[in-house]
Amino acid sequence: MNFIYLICKAILFAFLKIFNRLEVIGAENVPLKGGVIIAANHVSYMDPPVIGVSLKRRPVYMAREGLFKIPILGSFIRMFAIPVRRGEPQPATVKEAIRRLKKGELIVIFPEGSRSIDGTFLDAKRGVGVLSAMGGVPVIPTFIKGTEKALPVGAKFLKPSKIKVIFGKPMNFDKGTDKQLHERISKDIIEEIKNLKAKEQVSSEKGLKSFCSGVWGSILIQWK
Repeated sequence: MNFIYLICKAILFAFLKIFNRLEVIGAENVPLKGGVIIAANHVSYMDPPVIGVSLKRRPVYMAREGLFKIPILGSFIRMFAIPVRRGEPQPATVKEAIRRLKKGELIVIFPEGSRSIDGTFLDAKRGVGVLSAMGGVPVIPTFIKGTEKALPVGAKFLKPSKIKVIFGKPMNFDKGTDKQLHERISKDIIEEIKNLKAKEQVSSEKGLKSFCSGVWGSILIQWK
């Protein structure tokens, strides 16, 4: 199964690299061993596979419970994910996720709980704070850009829009079972993902200005 997974990952990575010009930034921020949480914004059904091929290790996803009931697809998802009920996660789900983190696995979670239709950030759910505080593992804030254009809500076909994945620096939080602590951690994580988005926008604007200046400079040189 591991061999099949690696083959599928390589094929998908090559496809996204060519068709969507996939760019991965900050991959070195993700520990290669030990329990860790990848916390990312969620704007498209493409987000889970895009994160999966961007990582150097195999992830486990926190996925909506309803997906496990879909024929054939549900059986496939079960191999890579832990079912989560909409709203407040069930104790058994939390225990299983924490067990896997302490076992040294990498878990991918979307703190907002569901996809954002227009790309704006939704309020963070408490789940990621619970896992971080009770699992005692670092959290890697992650910003995904472009999947909302490559496969927007309601779309049936993939579009050749550029996709970028940015892994931020590890965030470490206090351990504890206090509800307010969990809520604060979740909010801090979302804020850091927002910061990654802001930094990416500034970087893109600088790159565009530099490109335009270079083109304009070349034109002026040709006219001299």
